[in-house]
Amino acid sequence: MARPYSQDLRDRVLQAYDRGMKTKQIAELFSVSSSWARRVKQRRRETGETTHRRMGGPGVTVVDREQLAALVREHPDATLAELRSRLGVQCALSTLCVALKKMGLSFKKKRSTRRNRIVPTSPNNASPGAAGRRPSRRVD
Repeated sequence: MARPYSQDLRDRVLQAYDRGMKTKQIAELFSVSSSWARRVKQRRRETGETTHRRMGGPGVTVVDREQLAALVREHPDATLAELRSRLGVQCALSTLCVALKKMGLSFKKKRSTRRNRIVPTSPNNASPGAAGRRPSRRVD
């Protein structure tokens, strides 16, 4: 896993900016990208912060799989959004989808209409491609 640059490095980059060095020079001197050095300076200017921001997402969302399985049994036609609201958790729909797949459960809604019938579009005795052909004209 990637780790944020040290506070010492951040402080040295900001001191170099304060001495009047250019971004490209700072990037070469400290072996960092120009964009990272520029963002450190911009963040200090805009927010006054010099420390790194928390890395990663909001953390792991734990879904009670037993409760989720019970909900699917009670409401087999429920959508992911409905399951999430009934669980009372704040998580991405993909989180529920992954949990359901790991448990081998289906959450797909039943069809509310009849299935489409496949109907042949040309008569059985027609040769392949005959439906699209025009009759040939006879020239006398």
